Amino acid sequence: MTFPQHFRAELNEIAREAGTFLLAERQKFSLDAIEYKGLNDLVSYVDKECEKMLVPKLHALLPEAGFITEEGTTDQADKTGLNWIIDPLDGTTNFIHGLPIFAVSIGLAQGNRPIAGVVYDPNRDECFSAVEGQGAWLSVGGGDEQPMRVSGAQKLADGLIATGFPYYRFEQMQPYLHILEQLMQRTHGLRRMGSAAIDLAYVAAGRFEAFFEYNLKSWDMAAGMCLVREAGGIVTDFEGGDTTLFGGDVVAGCAVQPELLGVISEYWQSA
Repeated sequence: MTFPQHFRAELNEIAREAGTFLLAERQKFSLDAIEYKGLNDLVSYVDKECEKMLVPKLHALLPEAGFITEEGTTDQADKTGLNWIIDPLDGTTNFIHGLPIFAVSIGLAQGNRPIAGVVYDPNRDECFSAVEGQGAWLSVGGGDEQPMRVSGAQKLADGLIATGFPYYRFEQMQPYLHILEQLMQRTHGLRRMGSAAIDLAYVAAGRFEAFFEYNLKSWDMAAGMCLVREAGGIVTDFEGGDTTLFGGDVVAGCAVQPELLGVISEYWQSA
């Protein structure tokens, strides 16, 4: 699919408007507004209202696309076709607790292949965006865009690795902890930001050498997967395959990605 040059700029503007809304609501947010979708799975009116803002604007930008949304404010998805895959507030738990690490994540996928995406971090006013075949770009403070490339590191020993901790499916915890134990000894360190969208954006920008996590949803990853691939990185599932978008497991990184995948496979086979 070919996109006009203004497509990404318009997509970025939509994400920025949503991010401005998140910041405004954070100033007056009360813990009384928290709802629970499941065990440790938090949501608020902010997530829902932000999603309601995004859907009509994205529909106007690309009317032929369906929607896969975290909060379910619309139900127009066709997983074999063209879909917007959006998380209006990735990092809800951070947002609720006043930790300024959250983002608007908007991906566009053709089937299981992300072909466009934007991750906007309103706290740092950083807009990471990509369109398939057009590279990955970063704008800070609304300034000129700069191209993004993944880190040039070649060895896991030279890498800073991002991950996430599951809030359910705890039966997989032991093999996951074994992986963390190995990586603590074989890398520059591990980081847990609390927003998969930001983690993936940071991989694309070369700030992390790699990111891995299991039990994610498509809206956590769609935009970030496109960013990493367009920045020259590698994205697979935990078995090295291409089920990532709807499979829930992701390993994304620069040239160290295959080595990281090898560490994961040593232990994940027993999960």
